[in-house]
Amino acid sequence: MTKVLTDTRSIRIKGRSFLALVLSPEPPLDAWLTRLDDLASRSAGFFLGRPVVLDVADLEIDRAGLKKLIDELGQRNVRIMGIEGGRPSLFEPGMPPAMKGGRPAPDIEIPAETTAEPVGAAPAKAAVPIVQVEPQATRAISSIVIREPVRSGQSVIFPEGDVTVVGSVASGAEIIAGGSVHIYGTLRGRALAGSVGNASARIFCRRLEAELLAIDGVYKTAEDMAPNLRGQAVQLWLEGDSIMAERLN
Repeated sequence: MTKVLTDTRSIRIKGRSFLALVLSPEPPLDAWLTRLDDLASRSAGFFLGRPVVLDVADLEIDRAGLKKLIDELGQRNVRIMGIEGGRPSLFEPGMPPAMKGGRPAPDIEIPAETTAEPVGAAPAKAAVPIVQVEPQATRAISSIVIREPVRSGQSVIFPEGDVTVVGSVASGAEIIAGGSVHIYGTLRGRALAGSVGNASARIFCRRLEAELLAIDGVYKTAEDMAPNLRGQAVQLWLEGDSIMAERLN
């Protein structure tokens, strides 16, 4: 029996780019996983629902060790979408695919005392997604303005430049910018500036109550922030491998 195909509609396949978190494990892996648990416990849900790439370029590991690491991450609800920097011999059917060609996004931290205080570095790399703002093809867009509060559960992602929020960012919300982040209200959620490798990016907010901050990939959670900065108007920036912070008048 011959079946005639009468439905000529084609399948539509679109290309779309998203930011992804990049995890770069460091030996010893047990200690690295402990630090990862600490980050996750202080910023609940940080990895949930996010695309994560595992960078093993600088890690001496065999296939069995890689499978065990992926399993350990899975038990922590960290779902690996791809593996970067791995030798072909590390892969087998059923494992996340090999990835390459991603744009780098380096490694925020915060201070100890008042004016311009250096902050230590935390080992984590990054980038993230959910709500995308797509630039128009006619001309380059270097900034966007959000003219309403960003509510819990919302993500604003703009890797092309600066993000300005004329309002507050609620707990559980996040702003991710390729450039600087400007919050003209209270920042209770997460702010990630320089998400595609911009070391000159800064974070400005009228009132700092953040769950997590990041500049150029370096992270700091609420528990690690200097008490004298909380509730204050603050700016943060990167100098070398340290994040500097100061109160704004």
